[in-house]
Parts: sequence; C-alpha cells; structure tokens
Amino acid sequence: MMRGLFLALALMISGPAGAVECSEQSYDGQSFSVCRVDLTTERLQLFLRDGEGQTIGSFRRLQSLMPDKSLEFAMNAGMYHDDRAPVGHYVENGTEVMRVVQNAGPGNFGMLPNGILCVQPDAAYVIETLAFVAQQPQCQHATQSGPMLLIDGAVHPRFLPDSTFRNVRNGVGTSDDGKSAVFVVSDTQVTFYELALFFRDAIGVKNALYFDGRVSKLHAPKLGRSDLGVRMGPIIGVVN
Repeated sequence: MMRGLFLALALMISGPAGAVECSEQSYDGQSFSVCRVDLTTERLQLFLRDGEGQTIGSFRRLQSLMPDKSLEFAMNAGMYHDDRAPVGHYVENGTEVMRVVQNAGPGNFGMLPNGILCVQPDAAYVIETLAFVAQQPQCQHATQSGPMLLIDGAVHPRFLPDSTFRNVRNGVGTSDDGKSAVFVVSDTQVTFYELALFFRDAIGVKNALYFDGRVSKLHAPKLGRSDLGVRMGPIIGVVN
C-alpha cells in the first residue's frame, strides 16, 4: 500500500514529460521497468570513477558528486571485475579505458556474439562486437557487454526457449536510426530468451545488449525507484 502511494506521488510531482520516459510494462506474464531516452534532446553518459580515481559504485554517490544537477535516469552498464574495472571495451568522454575484447570466454560476457553500446553526441547504437571492430565508429562513450540479446532482429542463437535458468536481468536496445535508447530491467526473474523477446516484440528494437543479472539496478525517480545493494562498476545515465 505504501509503495503504491509513493509511486503515485512520485508520478504526480515528476513535472512535465521530459525526454526520458519511464514506465512499468507487462509482457507474457512478466513485469519490466522501462526507460526510453530521446537522444535528440538528452545526453547519455557513462560514469566509472570520480576525480580521485575511486570507483563511484552507486547511484547515491554519483548524485552526491553533482550537487547542482539532477540524475534523471541511471542503470548499471556492463560487467566488471572484482575491482569493478570494466571487463570489456569502455570509453568515457572520448577516453578509452579498456580495449575491445573479441575472443570467446567464460561466463555470459564470453557467450559470443556479444556487443557494444556506442554513444555519440546525438545518437546511440547497439553493435555486435565484430561488426563494431569492422566499422570502427567514433564513440563519445562506449561499454561492451554480453551476450547480445538481439542481432538484426534475431534472438541470440544460444538462447533456449525452454530454459529454466532465471534471474533478474537488464539490458539496452536502440532504434534503427539511433535516436532512441531503451533500457529495461525485469521486475521478476526471466530467462535470456524471455528478455530478448520483450525487446523485440514489446519494445520493437532489432538490436539489444544484455548488461547483467542479479546486479541489475535502476535509478528512475519518475517510478519512485533508486536501487541499492552491491556496488556497481560502470553506470550509464542522464544528468540534467
């Protein structure tokens, strides 16, 4: 009851509709929180470390580093090592922190094909890793993760429709023209296959990238939500 009241109040006081729109959606018996960012008016940014080189690690700390600004939306953005350094390619404000990792490996990240979210000044694209290497796009921000959920509209070939391996999961998809990025976190435990279908059939994107499971977190004031828990590595967000 109290959570419902808080959500209602948060929606009422969120002000005029902005270029980051968040909602709760249902699909095939599952519940998802969805935030859509308009790249023609909003700037997506990646955040990893503060000015002293320390990992930021949480939405609360990220907001505290910008007392005169508002964190409108944020999400964990890719896998990381125990020291919270990015596992794969990472670019922040035009500076490469970690190179592209092309080879297969253990865990979800190494379940090829994986991919890279490339953020440009007024667009963002999810690109399969080998295609990214071939195209060599210029990215102001970039984060590599894996596996890909959708590649040109096709579900990742290793996903099983009858899988029983479920988790809270999150990821990102981009529109064909790059003008819209859609960030999704499941509110219930889902399979890779179910998350991929949600991006394809409910969101309507052709390319989508998995970020993580269990660690999946969302900061969405319009939903009255800012997740706590295990400290993160890379964070992606919109600051106003």
